Amino acid sequence: MITTTTDFLQGYEITEYLGPITAEVVYGTNALRDFMAGLRDVFGGRTASYERVFEKGQREAIDELQSRAQRMGADAVIGMTLNTDSINIDNEGVLFLITATGTGVRLS
Repeated sequence: MITTTTDFLQGYEITEYLGPITAEVVYGTNALRDFMAGLRDVFGGRTASYERVFEKGQREAIDELQSRAQRMGADAVIGMTLNTDSINIDNEGVLFLITATGTGVRLS
């Protein structure tokens, strides 16, 4: 499945636009990761554990986007974007939301 951030595919002709596709991945935080991130806030530096969560989440969101595109009969997804956000749960926790969107197309 070709997936690109561009609006066209060089060397291909788009024969049909099938419409928008979205895929969402939601991750919860955990106490150990939060504790380590808190230490990074005090001492500075990157938070590798959260970086890995976002890297994995982005890959899973793209995989899900491609899967949904295949189910609708698309050959490719164009104009793909990735967005991240957080969802606050009470005063206690946060969920990470990673969304991939694009347009499913058929190619010739």
